[in-house]
Amino acid sequence: MADLEQSAVRPGSAPEPSRAGTEGAPYLEAIREYARRDPGRFHVPGHKGGPGADPEMREAFGEAALALDIPALMQGIDVGPEPTPFQRAQELAAEAWGAKRSWFLINGASQGNHVTCMALAQMGDGIVVQRNVHSSTIDGLVISGLRPTFVAPELDPELLIAHCLTPESLDRAFRETPGAVAAQVVSPTYFGAVADVRSLAEVAHSHGVPLIVDEAWGAHLAFHPDLPEHALALGADLVISSTHKIVGSMTQSAMLHLGHGDLLDERVIDRSVTLLESTSPNSLLTASLDAARRQAAVHGEELLGETIEALATARAAIREIPGLEVLDERMTGSPGVFAYDPLRLCIDVRGTGRTGYQIAPLMLELADINLELYAENVIVAVFGVGEDASRSSARLIDALRQVVDRLPPSSEREDTLFAAPPQWGALAMAPREAYLAMQEVVPFREAAGRIAAESLAAYPPGIPNVLPGERLTADLLDYIQSTLEHGGSLRGASDRKLETIRVVIERS
Repeated sequence: MADLEQSAVRPGSAPEPSRAGTEGAPYLEAIREYARRDPGRFHVPGHKGGPGADPEMREAFGEAALALDIPALMQGIDVGPEPTPFQRAQELAAEAWGAKRSWFLINGASQGNHVTCMALAQMGDGIVVQRNVHSSTIDGLVISGLRPTFVAPELDPELLIAHCLTPESLDRAFRETPGAVAAQVVSPTYFGAVADVRSLAEVAHSHGVPLIVDEAWGAHLAFHPDLPEHALALGADLVISSTHKIVGSMTQSAMLHLGHGDLLDERVIDRSVTLLESTSPNSLLTASLDAARRQAAVHGEELLGETIEALATARAAIREIPGLEVLDERMTGSPGVFAYDPLRLCIDVRGTGRTGYQIAPLMLELADINLELYAENVIVAVFGVGEDASRSSARLIDALRQVVDRLPPSSEREDTLFAAPPQWGALAMAPREAYLAMQEVVPFREAAGRIAAESLAAYPPGIPNVLPGERLTADLLDYIQSTLEHGGSLRGASDRKLETIRVVIERS
């Protein structure tokens, strides 16, 4: 970390990430050395590095993975002369992403959103939040007790998908929310839209508060010059980074990056991380973050260049398939779209006369293709930094051709949903108050007008349609029911069949 601290860094800016953080993987190397020594393991876990594991588990996971499953507080790994390999791994991550400090998270970017809310709650109780945040942010509001003012993102009038928040909307929300301690926004979105983070940061800072960016889908942006700039480089104060999504660490691993401004207290964030992390962190997850950082910092520009080129070729090929179109940089300049992330392959299926809910199951049936997301008008495929994108995109394109060839002619969309998602209900109570209030279970169809006591989020993308504390409307209930009938799934509901819903008992 000394090298970073000695560098000339302007407040709100960051070092060039491609020139930093390229050292080896110290944490990964440390746990490999521990396993190589074959020490006496008179500690947890009970499988003892493999010998005590179920045979099928050992066969499935492999001897090496089990040998590297090492608990915390081990000499030479995360205990001993400082910086320990664990500390150095986090320092290298901070250098690679241009952060003042980075934390490894072993409960995904969801943990980062929880940590953020807990840290902000020590500054006050009001926060401005982009309404299409991930459901884990709403969970963080419940945990922390923060009282949100929600701001609507821009809605694409044709595709009916949410884009990013505009600086004008954020400024208006701050003026309507005196005492707000921060703003939290999303960039990039599930569909590849990138916000004007620099302007959003300027707006937040003009009101004297930090800008938090849920950059779960943008961990790779720091590592190629042809990609949109990443949030830390544009003045964000805290960034949640779902490293596993694109950069390639193991599922459930993520990072939290602190910017170089002075609006957040590093010690408060560290305390919140400690509060919300497991006391038994998985060394495989941590080591995968260390290794993914090394690959991105050392080889990221080369690997991302190959992927960007492969996906440009794939987009051209998809446009040749009757009825299909792709989203790309042509979106830039639309309301709420400052730039576009080319690693999101988002396909517009409206021209086929079918919905994504109909096309995605056919792709699975005919070609064993599993998509990241499918909705009414679009389907989304995700590509990682290190994969052979030419090969994998060719398989995807072949599956799309098969599906389109199998579709019978249709001049009209079948079984479409609403023309646009209905407006969410008014926030009648803070999310925490509603979640902990006296409740009752009522039939879902009879819940209009009641205050929700739980979240309902179509998943993916995990953006809540209903929040604890919002008053339910008939249109919204119909929309959620229709989404499920068309193949969507739901997170947050205590009744997964959605025959009932938990609502607040209101005092008369």
